[in-house]
Amino acid sequence: MAQMKKLPILFCSALVVPALFLAFAVPVPIDGAAPVFELRPQSVAKACGTVSVAAASDLTFAMSEIAAQFRKETGCTIRLSLGSSGNFLTQIENGAPFDVFFSADIAHPKKLEAEGLADPGSTYLYAVGKIVLWTRNDSHLDASREFEVLRDPAVKKIAIANPAHAPYGRAAEEALRKSGIYDAVKDRLVLGENISQAAQFVESGNAQVGILALSLAVSPEMKDKGRYWIVPENLHSPIEQGAVVVRSATNPQGARQLLEFIRRPVTSALLERYGFVLPEKRPAREKP
Repeated sequence: MAQMKKLPILFCSALVVPALFLAFAVPVPIDGAAPVFELRPQSVAKACGTVSVAAASDLTFAMSEIAAQFRKETGCTIRLSLGSSGNFLTQIENGAPFDVFFSADIAHPKKLEAEGLADPGSTYLYAVGKIVLWTRNDSHLDASREFEVLRDPAVKKIAIANPAHAPYGRAAEEALRKSGIYDAVKDRLVLGENISQAAQFVESGNAQVGILALSLAVSPEMKDKGRYWIVPENLHSPIEQGAVVVRSATNPQGARQLLEFIRRPVTSALLERYGFVLPEKRPAREKP
């Protein structure tokens, strides 16, 4: 593998995301808030150019594997930015130079289509996410107690993504409200800029409990560090995750090629391994 040269990286938050979330790629500085990573082809394949991808941070680990497989087959250089879906929506509406947007909901891609900022008909529902209540292994807290564990006096802080612009944060807040425990815990909520930062808060011990994406809880970096309980889907709206080709894409051919790659069975199997539910495999009662 070619040597990776570390470069400075810009963050929108004073809290630095730990190396476990950044280890798969080469950091590259870019104007704006989101960390950017450039994944370079390992073999001499016919290059299709650079595909600039904005991806919700619940895809941190899954997308790193997808990008590695994609570049081996196509020779494409993947320029990957990870962050909150709502922030990416705003950035694209203001002309950010992305080719493809992988959101943690489907509403944002549909909004871009409606605004004429995405290729008509290109929105694709690629997965349905899940949220979990997560605690560290060295904690005495029992995740199997479900949301009742949040009443434990030892729980001083509960990490979730910011509901203002992160779909996983909205799902967490909705689940807390529907379970009837929100008012009891709202003053102890700490908000991550995105779901990866919320995971960092609880993984580092700065929060005792987190409501996180299952895709992060089962990732190689976190699966052996904590315990989790999957929040029932009837407590929140479905986390339907959509991708779309940005209308102003500089590499529309590469963008469409990537979306076709996402549809392949091997890629679907990878998403399932990270805890995502494939739309075609959802129970009939959950389908729209």
